[in-house]
Amino acid sequence: MDVRGVTVGNLTLGGKGAPLFLIAGPCVIESADNLKEIAGHLVPLAEQLGIPCIFKASFDKANRSSVRSYRGVALAKGLKMLAAVRRQFGCPILSDIHDPAQAGEAGDVLDCLQIPAFLCRQTDLLLAAARTGKAVNVKKGQFLAPWDMKNVVEKVTAKNAGGNPNLMLTERGASFGYNRLVSDMTAIPIMRDFGYPVVFDATHSVQQPGGLGTASGGSREMVPALARAAVAAGCDGLFLEVHPDPDKGLSDGPNMLPLAQLEPLLRQLLAIRAAIV
Repeated sequence: MDVRGVTVGNLTLGGKGAPLFLIAGPCVIESADNLKEIAGHLVPLAEQLGIPCIFKASFDKANRSSVRSYRGVALAKGLKMLAAVRRQFGCPILSDIHDPAQAGEAGDVLDCLQIPAFLCRQTDLLLAAARTGKAVNVKKGQFLAPWDMKNVVEKVTAKNAGGNPNLMLTERGASFGYNRLVSDMTAIPIMRDFGYPVVFDATHSVQQPGGLGTASGGSREMVPALARAAVAAGCDGLFLEVHPDPDKGLSDGPNMLPLAQLEPLLRQLLAIRAAIV
């Protein structure tokens, strides 16, 4: 099924004949230098390969395993740092919001507001994000079936939400017992039937939630396999958290992809995309 095109900053993503797009960046804002290093590698690479790219980083990780875990730099400072990335590298920017009260300020700066998976059913949060008029990317909860996301679509696009058509849905695995996620690739065509672009989050799908006790574990070596499968299944975009040295990352290190591995993976994905379109 063809999906509608979605406007994110200066990009139109999805739609008939549209190229595979990428949402990528570090899990959390660590420092201005870290953002610059990652964007300086990522954005020119995506441009070279002809991949529309949105830069992502969370200003706050509100759902960390432990109260002692690093959360980020908070809303105002984080938005300022992300805006600096957009000015320097010319890419649209995305970050998560966790509370309806954050939507207005975030919507004044961001090109795309992301709803975390754990919060995807929070009606007030979805409506607040939709009313900004900016693109909204909703991650499917690990506890939801793909067909349950139809209700999310209706909330974001409802008239009382401003009828926001700039919606993307992201698949990121489903809970399977304790500290384990599995990815059902049939979720991609099921959610595409709602008429909006579907993104596959290849890095969070290998996460082991709470698997390290006070932090989440992950199997980053499985990221390429899942990303290849998702592109073959027809996803419109890929979500990848990347870092120069994931083992030193301040959040989600075990499932982030090293920057050095990004180019060969993207080239594989483009080859798969070319074979199925």
